[in-house]
Amino acid sequence: MITSHEIKDLVRRAVPDAQVEVEDLTGGGDHFQILVVSKMFQGKLLIDQHRLVQNALEPAMADGRIHAVQIKTRIPTSTKKTQDDGLNIIG
Repeated sequence: MITSHEIKDLVRRAVPDAQVEVEDLTGGGDHFQILVVSKMFQGKLLIDQHRLVQNALEPAMADGRIHAVQIKTRIPTSTKKTQDDGLNIIG
């Protein structure tokens, strides 16, 4: 089991300016939705943004602390609450 704080730390090691929101999707502590907002994503393809986050989470995925993850990435200038994601990021 991994905490949302630990997930945020893993992401911020790879993406130091990241604003990170973590939602436990099942309540079991191993299925998460993660929203990451960073200037580092500027000019990168969506798949490359997601790979950066996935690589940061790899240790927790390899040892089973994270079983499943949904990743959403945003660039700070485009962060707004939308009806489809329901997440708030101040940016």
